[in-house]
Amino acid sequence: MNASARPQVLMCPPDFFGVSYVINPWMEGQQGHTDAAEAQAQWTGLKDLIARHADVSLIMPHAGLPDLVFTANAGLALEGKVLLSRFRRPQRRGEEHWWRAWFEKAGYEIITPPEELCFEGAGDALFDEARQTIWLGHGFRSDQEMAPLAAKIFGRETVPLRLIDPRFYHLDTCFCPLPDGALLYYPAAFDAPSRAEIERRVAPDQRIAVDESDAIKFCCNAVALDAMLVLNDASPALEAQARAHGLAPTRAPLTQFMKAGGAAKCLTLRI
Repeated sequence: MNASARPQVLMCPPDFFGVSYVINPWMEGQQGHTDAAEAQAQWTGLKDLIARHADVSLIMPHAGLPDLVFTANAGLALEGKVLLSRFRRPQRRGEEHWWRAWFEKAGYEIITPPEELCFEGAGDALFDEARQTIWLGHGFRSDQEMAPLAAKIFGRETVPLRLIDPRFYHLDTCFCPLPDGALLYYPAAFDAPSRAEIERRVAPDQRIAVDESDAIKFCCNAVALDAMLVLNDASPALEAQARAHGLAPTRAPLTQFMKAGGAAKCLTLRI
């Protein structure tokens, strides 16, 4: 673990990235349709932006694991502990060995979910710095029962939110806590009780609710570092809302990775 005051972010070069199977709606019809050179250029552009405000560590890519590039799914890392992922889809189970090896070498305390539960890391477990709370998405990839376990492990209140739109199968595709306490999210991705829970905990002036046209650009799959908000794309209206909260929206086109169902947040893990 790095003791640097700068944020630490884990990424994986896209050497073996591609769409070779279908495990979410974004992958439908995209098998064999990614451009390796463009994916590399887009990933490098994102990495360069992240490196302005954070120290970037890398995990080695491995053949046969095209989604290893989505490091957000490795686990939830917080204060020297990591709750590793147990993937629901068999196509991704091979990643688990490499994530464990990387975190062991980095000196983290390793915790694994119970055998009967699935958990997909910071794809579904988002740490809200302003509230010192963990928001945990469930319904597609992670199990609701992971919420009390995460609360016990990290000593943080953990709020479960049920996802209901298969396009937004991980919480980080439709929900982004921002440093000042604001929240960028797509309300229609959640069931009514979860929307009510969000509204109970986040004041109206702190909620940046996006419409479907912005949501499908993966605007909520964003990375906030200092004042910089890195996202694939956003409407002028949404960019104006972000600026009103003191953020500088910065576009990093990630269209190649959206073919697999991920963008800026999916490609990074805060460690």
